[in-house]
Amino acid sequence: MSKNILITGGTGTLGSTISKYLADEGHSIRVLTRSAPGNSPYKMFQWDPGNGQLTEEALDGVNVIVNLAGESIADKKWTREQKNLILKSRVDAIKLIHDVVSKMEVKPEAFISASAVGYYGYDTGSILVKETSRFGDDFLATVAKEWEDSADAFTNIGVRVFKMRIGIVLSKKGGALAKMLPPVKLGIGAGIGRGDQYLSWIHEEDLAALINFAIKNQCEGTYNSVAPNPVTNREFMKSLARVLKKPFFLPNVPGFIMKLALGQRASMVLGGNRVSSEKLQDEGFVFTYPELDGALRKILKP
Repeated sequence: MSKNILITGGTGTLGSTISKYLADEGHSIRVLTRSAPGNSPYKMFQWDPGNGQLTEEALDGVNVIVNLAGESIADKKWTREQKNLILKSRVDAIKLIHDVVSKMEVKPEAFISASAVGYYGYDTGSILVKETSRFGDDFLATVAKEWEDSADAFTNIGVRVFKMRIGIVLSKKGGALAKMLPPVKLGIGAGIGRGDQYLSWIHEEDLAALINFAIKNQCEGTYNSVAPNPVTNREFMKSLARVLKKPFFLPNVPGFIMKLALGQRASMVLGGNRVSSEKLQDEGFVFTYPELDGALRKILKP
């Protein structure tokens, strides 16, 4: 059954893929954007979470809200101000939507919200973490915890909540993969730091399909939204070189170099999480791209 779906962050790298996928599945899509609405195949509504501006018209008749809003964690140096923006952009967006929805006579049936595997902490080693694992004590774990706690408030007003702890999203449009590609294309790809830290990843189409799956099957609660085969950092870079038919022989890039280049953000590449998708698979979700090589070939094919 088709739904009226409102997507926050729907014009971003990930959001545009999800919007198109859900539209192709027959759903009616409308998008909340902080910039002035331009030409789009979807109905666009402008909002400003930081200033509490959101017209209720955007939510009229909406069945499902898909929340992807939030300041990028990787694009800028983690100053105190930037850290505050990363957190507030997520929490404020959810709180604003919640405030509007709570006043509606007919409320949406579901609130689907992004979160991140960073919930478990910046480095959990080779332990296979599940949804019941404890959250970490670093900055990104705190962000993910408050992000999820904000989403849970929707349960108090009778709206079903589905939270996605997302790993690295492999996309042809950009994101983390775009930053990894240049050295590999030049034949100088290498692991980073120890190289044995785990990367839990998901193909962008599988993530979009997961959202559609959650809508159709009325899934509720928290789910690790990652492919079933996490790999180490060095294995990831080696797979990338293999798919691109490039050499891979250099030693790992020392961690201190990454710290000099990225500062506190280096924790995103020097640490990692080996995350289980068992709960999601037990619900019946089938990944189109369960293996890394296949996912990369799909994205990088000429």
